[in-house]
Amino acid sequence: MSNRISAVEPGSPAARAGVRPGESLLRVNGHPILDVLDYKYHAYDPRLTLTLGDGAGAERQVTLRKGEGEDLGLEFDHYLMDKARSCANRCIFCFVDQMPPGMRETLYFKDDDARLSFLMGNYITMTNLSRREVERICELRVSPINISVHATEPELRQRLLGHRSAGRCLELMERFARAGITMNCQIVACPGINDGAHLQRTMEDLAGLHPAVNSVSVVPVGITKFREGLYPLRPYTPEEAAALLEQVEAFGAQCRQRLGTTLVWCSDEFYLKAGRPLPGHEYYEEYTQLENGVGMLRLLRREAELALSDPEDGTGASPYAIATGVSAAPFLEEIAALVRRTCGGPEGKVYPVVNRFFGETITVAGLITGGDLIAQLKGKDLGRRLLIPSNMLRAGERVFLDDVTVEQVEQALGVPVTAVEQDGYELVDAILERESGGGEVCWLSPEDGGYYRYNPGR
Repeated sequence: MSNRISAVEPGSPAARAGVRPGESLLRVNGHPILDVLDYKYHAYDPRLTLTLGDGAGAERQVTLRKGEGEDLGLEFDHYLMDKARSCANRCIFCFVDQMPPGMRETLYFKDDDARLSFLMGNYITMTNLSRREVERICELRVSPINISVHATEPELRQRLLGHRSAGRCLELMERFARAGITMNCQIVACPGINDGAHLQRTMEDLAGLHPAVNSVSVVPVGITKFREGLYPLRPYTPEEAAALLEQVEAFGAQCRQRLGTTLVWCSDEFYLKAGRPLPGHEYYEEYTQLENGVGMLRLLRREAELALSDPEDGTGASPYAIATGVSAAPFLEEIAALVRRTCGGPEGKVYPVVNRFFGETITVAGLITGGDLIAQLKGKDLGRRLLIPSNMLRAGERVFLDDVTVEQVEQALGVPVTAVEQDGYELVDAILERESGGGEVCWLSPEDGGYYRYNPGR
């Protein structure tokens, strides 16, 4: 536990109350503060008594008033005020296990932390949740929680996750449902293992927990070239992908009639593998599963169209190139052509980058390395600038997965590189060289139902 205060924002409620950096936040209104969830929950009220420690055993109390829900203005040594909990599983499809050796240490860390599920949208398996942690999640009504389900049959889930506690999944989800907690779920489908009849049972079990289960995504297992000594897995064939799509879409149609929502969606990658067109905008409802690639390309196209609904002259923008993954390249070519037709320019080229680093079975943009960019784009016509999806880079930094920096790519290719968010509006703005005009955490009062995380869209 690390409740040590590293900084106090000037003028904040905590600063006005005399809270000092270096002190530790021990209790709020008498409630022990174990981590960031306790802190956010108990610090919501407008009248607070903070118990502070000096690190040598001495304690003092300060009282303060603030707006309901207003942040205290404290920063801590660690974001979670605790260590992140690592994964205890041995999943047969784990992507981290398929990473090459010699990369930075953080890429090998497997998190499985319920707090990160709420705060950052990470998916958890729940195998490392203690009884007390389950009780606390229910007590604080932390919502939503994102859960990696994969299968609801206990024995099959134990086999998939390699953990003896994995079979408790449905039992825990039922408890969360009774506590009023919203859950978004994902299923990593592995050919011949948890698809077919097993997938059908999983979808039916999760639908039985609706509306607590708010959405379910089905994504294909990712296979890199670094699988020596691991469980024998293979990618889906186009025929298998098409069959799974038909199964999920048929179940989704039943859910729409029975529950008023499709509930279960396949990721874009399944449609690309099957060679089938993406469904229309309305099919994806609120796009709840965007982070799992469900409807991402459809939304990107729709946002771009809306951004161009009031067209402006684009002939003054400089020529450009876009580098992306193999799967998304055709969609970005369509958007680039749409901008040209609507705005009269600028000229642009889209380059699909083959993933040599992880293997050609990996076709998403987020796993492209700086080295692959340099090797495949050097000498190509890049115009005066190169646009890349921001998810190619480490969050908040200008570094690719292979530790190549944006500056190194710019030097090697001879053009400036601009990272663009996965957003059709920002993509159009970047193409036209306009200034761009995105998620946050909302802390509802305990009376209003605890915490709720949301990502406001346009």
